[in-house]
Amino acid sequence: MERTVRNAESAVVRRWSRHPACVARARTELRTALEGWGLAPLTDAASLVLSELLTNAGRHAVVSPGREIETRFLLDERGRGIRIEVHDASSVPPRMADPDQDAVGGRGLCLVDAVADAWGFGERVGPGKVVWAECALGEGGASR
Repeated sequence: MERTVRNAESAVVRRWSRHPACVARARTELRTALEGWGLAPLTDAASLVLSELLTNAGRHAVVSPGREIETRFLLDERGRGIRIEVHDASSVPPRMADPDQDAVGGRGLCLVDAVADAWGFGERVGPGKVVWAECALGEGGASR
């Protein structure tokens, strides 16, 4: 099930099933929000960040079957950046791995750390956690 809630045009809140196909749908929703906010230059960086955070939540958040994952795209106060939040019902914190060179996976949070201006995690209202990242336009109008 997917539901979209728009709040004062400065936030997009959406819930997703844990199905991997939802990651591509979430990127489409993000792209639409960024274009609407005049932040299209952030699309590549923000899409990568969202993909990694949402994939991690779908793969690693150990929760009851049927639990949804919530994404929130929040326009910053200056209108020059976005905060991407991924909420899941697992209280297990994300952990940045140190994969060896030949590893197939384990680089998601390393990529988020390299691309986002800031990222972190915390508690949320209700069960689970929120993992967030921020991307903003730089001096020349593109992300860092």
